[in-house]
Amino acid sequence: MTEGTAPAWAVVATPVLLTLLAMAARSGDALLAAREAGRPVTAGAALRPLLDIPRLLAAQPRRTPVLDRLLWRTGVLVVPVSAVLSVLVLPLGHGAAPAGLSVGVVWFNAMEVMTWAGLWLAGWAPNAAFALVGGYRFLAQALAYELPLMFALIAPATAAGSLRVGDIVAAQHGLWFVVWMPVAFAAYLLAVPAFAFFGPLRYPAAPDIAGGVLGEVSGPDRLMLTAGRWLWLAAGAAMAVPLFLGGGAGPLLPGWAWSLVKTLAVLAALVWAGRSLPVIRADRYLELAWVVLLPLTIAQALVPAVVAMAG
Repeated sequence: MTEGTAPAWAVVATPVLLTLLAMAARSGDALLAAREAGRPVTAGAALRPLLDIPRLLAAQPRRTPVLDRLLWRTGVLVVPVSAVLSVLVLPLGHGAAPAGLSVGVVWFNAMEVMTWAGLWLAGWAPNAAFALVGGYRFLAQALAYELPLMFALIAPATAAGSLRVGDIVAAQHGLWFVVWMPVAFAAYLLAVPAFAFFGPLRYPAAPDIAGGVLGEVSGPDRLMLTAGRWLWLAAGAAMAVPLFLGGGAGPLLPGWAWSLVKTLAVLAALVWAGRSLPVIRADRYLELAWVVLLPLTIAQALVPAVVAMAG
């Protein structure tokens, strides 16, 4: 098997694994919600979100009077589809990625940017006030997180001298990038709930605007948009592993197992933070991103650049 290629089954297995990770994250969030509400933390509480799937599939879709159906359906589908496509560049343990692109980091970032269009369309197309506000809130939030995220992605790519995700994993032999790129790692982890509009950065779908981008969707459309949210959270956690945590590196276990363990650990931390931290308003997050995160991530990106120039 040549470099940059993977068995055909990996193209199917990767989206399936991403879906399972998203379902595990949703169940974990449900358990945390049950504990906060004082309800019993049981297997039934964990399975309750999964039981909503057939209910939403069978539900009667709700439509606003002057809906742009094509734009709405496009926006609803773009969010989960882009999340699935984004992980095709991730290597399976020490193996090759299903899509061994030489610009894998750029591909991931491009798919993430696709959510800008998808979520904005999902807010614009219903022609409803709160949904439109939610769509514009996401654009404002995206302007805040995107530049720090781009520099956080540039740092490990610069250190590895490659945009291929597998090459970035190989460059961490002996020392993971999180050790000497902690600012980039922190900025990346802060961006993940932002592009998943989750937890403290669920401002586009906040309760104060009746759910925002989620307020007018129902039935299968709501299922797709909600699934996209959790798929992006899982995709962001999975991408953190090859970028900063050495990919499948680790003792005793095979590479794919270590990749899965690390991904679950990052995902659990994100879900816990999502339940523990309050919602951040977009204007405050914008100030934090532009005044604090952006200069820090630029300085962080200069560190591997200087190291690379020094040989």
